[in-house]
Order: sequence, then structure tokens, then C-alpha cells
Amino acid sequence: MPRPSVVRSLILSVLSLSCVAFVHAQDKPNTAVIPVPREGNWMQRHELINSRAKAGNIDLLFIGDSITQGWENAGKSVWEKFYGKRHAMNAGIGGDRTQHVLWRLDHGNIDGIKPKLIVLMIGTNNSNGMDNTAEEIGAGITAIVHKLREKLPESKILVLGVFPRGAGPSPQREKNAKASEIASKLADGKMVHYMDIGKKFLEPDGTTLSKEVMPDLLHLNEKSYTTWAEAIEPKVAELLGEK
Repeated sequence: MPRPSVVRSLILSVLSLSCVAFVHAQDKPNTAVIPVPREGNWMQRHELINSRAKAGNIDLLFIGDSITQGWENAGKSVWEKFYGKRHAMNAGIGGDRTQHVLWRLDHGNIDGIKPKLIVLMIGTNNSNGMDNTAEEIGAGITAIVHKLREKLPESKILVLGVFPRGAGPSPQREKNAKASEIASKLADGKMVHYMDIGKKFLEPDGTTLSKEVMPDLLHLNEKSYTTWAEAIEPKVAELLGEK
């Protein structure tokens, strides 16, 4: 049988290792705020956005992930109807997370342009599994807004709450909702504004998301892009100085 001193030593060793592990976990960097690029076709899309920026004449800028990029596919006709005459630019890239947008903003996507309004919706890809917490995602969105304010001080920003995903309530939905709530605090009523239009995609019960609205319960179809455009239109017109 081990001597009491040996047992005490073992207990202290275990406690020490546990404390080290806890501190290490607490010190884990927030990947959502560390700018990084991606590989593959992503860089081609990034350079295509840079080319559009270099062409100039941009009053309205949309920034985001595949849901924003989808304006060029399922939402193409809706985009043309609402934004075709507004000198709009689509800076959405499928699969992007906050850290990728941060990198893009420092590598050409907004160089040389002065849009009147920026519509930002990002964060859902950060919420997969244990990749990022709601607080980390909120910090990522906050970092993007701060960078936009720094680089484009004359541009107004409309931050959108992350759209609902999945058939019904889930931890991932809750995470995105909490991250959006954090982002909502950025609104100052002057240069930064916030809207959460998520409920417009849900059934009357306020929780169910139908495949008739989002076929894969994440990405929008043409009808949903119309819902998006109509929901933000009054605010877009106001912030563009049209009304």
C-alpha cells in the first residue's frame, strides 16, 4: 500500500496537470479573429472580387459567404431587380468564415472603393460543431465591422443577424442567434445599423424552417432572396440616401 506522502504527491501532480490543461484551454486563440486565406478555387473568386473593386463605381456592397454569393445564382433575377441599377457589388464567397473575410478586406476586396452602404452577413460557417463559440463568432463579426469602419469611414454598414438554419431549434441556431445578438450591439444608429430578418424565413410557428424556403435548410432559393431583398429594402433605400 502506498505511503500517505506518495498518495499526496500523486494527487498534487494530477491537480497540477488539470490546472495546466484548464489554463491552456482558456488561452486557446480565437480563430474567428485571425485573418487567413483559403486554398483552391477560393483565391480565384477572391481575385474576381478584387477585379470588380478595381473597376469602381460601387455604391452598394454585399459581404458574406455562400448565402451572399448566391445572389449570383438562385438570387440572380432578384439582384437585378433590386440592385441592378444601384451600382452594387457582390463580395460573397462560399464557405467563408469571419477570419477569411478579415483577410480579404486587407488584400484588395475594398481597395479604392467608397460604397455608400455595406450589407454584411457572416458567421454561420464558424458555428459548425465546436469550431467557435458564440462569443468568438461575435468577436469575429465585430472585428470585421471595425476594419470596415477603419478602411471605409464614410460608408454606412448594415449588419444582418445570421439567418436560421436547420429544420428546427438547435444548439447551432442558438449559437448563431447569440453571436448575432453580440453583433447587434455594434449599431450606433448613425454609421452602423443592425437588422435581424430571420423570422421572415420561418413558418408561422416561429421555429420551423421549410425546404420550400431553403432547399437544404441553409441556402436560399429565388423566393427566399425576394424575401431578403424586400425585408431590407426600406433600410437600404434610407441608408443609400434615396428616401
